[in-house]
Amino acid sequence: MHVLILGGTTEGRRLAETLHAYGVRVTNSLAGRVASPKPLPGEVRVGGFGGADGLARWTREHQVDAVIDATHPFAGTISFNAARAAATSHVPLLALRRPGWTPGDGDDWHPVASLEEAAHTVRGLGRRVFLTTGRMGLAAFADVSDVWFLVRSVDPPEPPHPARMAVLLDRGPFTLDGEREVLRAYGIDVLVTKDSGGAATAPKLVAAREAGVPVVIVRRPPVPDGVPVAATVEEAAAWVTARAG
Repeated sequence: MHVLILGGTTEGRRLAETLHAYGVRVTNSLAGRVASPKPLPGEVRVGGFGGADGLARWTREHQVDAVIDATHPFAGTISFNAARAAATSHVPLLALRRPGWTPGDGDDWHPVASLEEAAHTVRGLGRRVFLTTGRMGLAAFADVSDVWFLVRSVDPPEPPHPARMAVLLDRGPFTLDGEREVLRAYGIDVLVTKDSGGAATAPKLVAAREAGVPVVIVRRPPVPDGVPVAATVEEAAAWVTARAG
């Protein structure tokens, strides 16, 4: 059985490891946005497919038996391309999505629909913003001149980005003590994040709650209609093995 994992997440990596251990042929597809990704079990391809038609063609040419969309919850384009490609090539598709975060007692969350709305919202909340939405969406904040940003990303960001900005290069998982220190050391009074879910980056939310720092949180886009969803790696692996007979 040949499984194509559209990856780039911790869950995608763990699923590849699990399936590889089961003896399943795995191809990991990465977008190439991280300069030095960690090694993965199985085959690895980097770069796009050329849209839904290109992905459908690739699955046929490489005799793919199932596709797992284990991309980041905000990688909307590839998820919809995968849904269209699966329908065209008649290959089973599953979305692996970690559950989103939910606010708890003491949280001061400000949900927004987009990065652009987040950029508008931070102006009324504070002046020193911890921006943890990744380097690819910084253009949305480029015109916010009355706010200072601390941008955390794996690789250095490229323009356009905010003029008043410091960069913190780091890769999760992050600890609660570490997130507390970031808020304290940089005098952060607003946190901006995407609802990525998972435990690796959740400590910043706890640190913000403890410090009374408001959180602007971008809601995740929906999974394409008709695509089944697994919440855990174990569920996704069981889905694959059930199809392997």
